[in-house]
Amino acid sequence: MSLVQKIVIAGFLAFATGSLAHGIGSDHTHTDNEPGIETAQVWLELVDLKKYAASWQTAAPVFKTAITSEQWEATVKNVREPLGDLIKRSLYHDRFTTTMAGMPDGEYLILRFVTRYANKKSAVETVTVMKDETDTWRVAGYFIK
Repeated sequence: MSLVQKIVIAGFLAFATGSLAHGIGSDHTHTDNEPGIETAQVWLELVDLKKYAASWQTAAPVFKTAITSEQWEATVKNVREPLGDLIKRSLYHDRFTTTMAGMPDGEYLILRFVTRYANKKSAVETVTVMKDETDTWRVAGYFIK
């Protein structure tokens, strides 16, 4: 299994729904999305700072059951570190949904960021956050292309 495939598995349906086209299904003006967006940005910062164990620890239970902390660290290190330092990340798409294939009904936010790294001029990061049983947003999926 390739490292990209492992990231997809670790991300658990991060790329599952919605269009890649900018703005389609976007809820940028929906203020209820802000806490989920902030959760994703804080989590991405942990990954950017190579705090992989902390990113796994703060993720949703579904993420943690899909991949162990050690597997996550090895996988994300092999995929992200060759890209080099983060230059810029911009949110270009956010979509709220209450259903996702293979997941129980709940509150999900699918976020797509256009990201530039020192060694890759353009990447798309998809982060899926979900509300847990305590009404806290947590990262349930991550995919980078």
